[in-house]
Amino acid sequence: MTLVTKPSAPPQETPWAPRMWQGCDFLAWLKLLARNRFKIHWSFLYIAIIVTFVSFWHTLLKWIQEAIYGRRIRRTKIKEPPIFILGHWRTGTTLLHEFMILDPRHGYPTTYECLEPNHFLLTEKLVSRFLWFLIPGRRLMDNMKAGFDRPQEDEFAMCMLGQPSPYLTIAFPNHPPQYQEFLDLRGVRPGALRSWKRALTQFLKQITYKTGKRLVLKSPPHTARIKVLKEMFPNALFLHIVRDPYAVYPSTVNLWKTLYRAQGLQKPTFAGLEDLVLNNFTRLYERLEEGKKLLAPEQFYELRYEDLVRDPVGEMRKVYEHFRLGGIDEYLPRLQAYLATIKGYETNKYALSEVERATIAQRWRKVIERYGYQSAD
Repeated sequence: MTLVTKPSAPPQETPWAPRMWQGCDFLAWLKLLARNRFKIHWSFLYIAIIVTFVSFWHTLLKWIQEAIYGRRIRRTKIKEPPIFILGHWRTGTTLLHEFMILDPRHGYPTTYECLEPNHFLLTEKLVSRFLWFLIPGRRLMDNMKAGFDRPQEDEFAMCMLGQPSPYLTIAFPNHPPQYQEFLDLRGVRPGALRSWKRALTQFLKQITYKTGKRLVLKSPPHTARIKVLKEMFPNALFLHIVRDPYAVYPSTVNLWKTLYRAQGLQKPTFAGLEDLVLNNFTRLYERLEEGKKLLAPEQFYELRYEDLVRDPVGEMRKVYEHFRLGGIDEYLPRLQAYLATIKGYETNKYALSEVERATIAQRWRKVIERYGYQSAD
């Protein structure tokens, strides 16, 4: 079965949809503002006021959750090694994540949990049931299904918890890129790295406590963090997906433009964005190659997006066989049922200028050759 990969009509921004920063507790929010010298565009001041107000409630709810669940969470063990889905932005990591969590044995952080990591054990059921309309039903950048219950990147949870992240650039897109050292965790001070590890472990323990399942996690920055993630979870599995760089480049630029407009606290100029995308791509794949050498063959598997959408069942069977996950006969009917629900979905199409194509061919040549995308040139 081939999965066709033009969304229908692109979804429109919902004016009342909450900004992601509304999940910060007060200290995380204050730290973000102070680092950027409170340089909020006047038209977004109302958002800052709302976030400041709700951040107090998040802090209070955080304390209440700790009082109720803290001891149980600390005792929770992440017994089964997580499965990390790796890949640059816009390479199909979300689709692959959706496929993997169809297995009822797999748990994952939901969008609500990643945007409200301070108290989701207390509030997720209530908010998801009665305030579902606050989040768009489709993602703005690619029209894929969205919602409080859909799988999400744990990197957003780290932002809400006050941890440094390159994603904090989204809030103040006209400032220099934020915390770039946290993309691959190189050059991070030992104390800051320990804090980052604690925060991620705490969050994953909460998800494990809630689900009791093996976790499948997806955040593109993890592609550059294999070394640290293996230190934290020595037996973790790493599943990498790659896609034609000539499709990835314009799609990634569009992703960040969409997030800057929808989630930023400034009117974005997009100055330097293209160069940031080019640089981060190279950096991500350099770290990936270094990280792969640290893993046993049975811990790492990679596939091409084009193969996945051409033959989802066949490619997922290979994934299960390589990692010896078992349960393939129970899993495949679920996958086939899901494929029927997204039949006809197509990805966005972008036109590249000759200059852009030449730049990609030059700057990303190693990756293009490594994965056999020369024919796309």
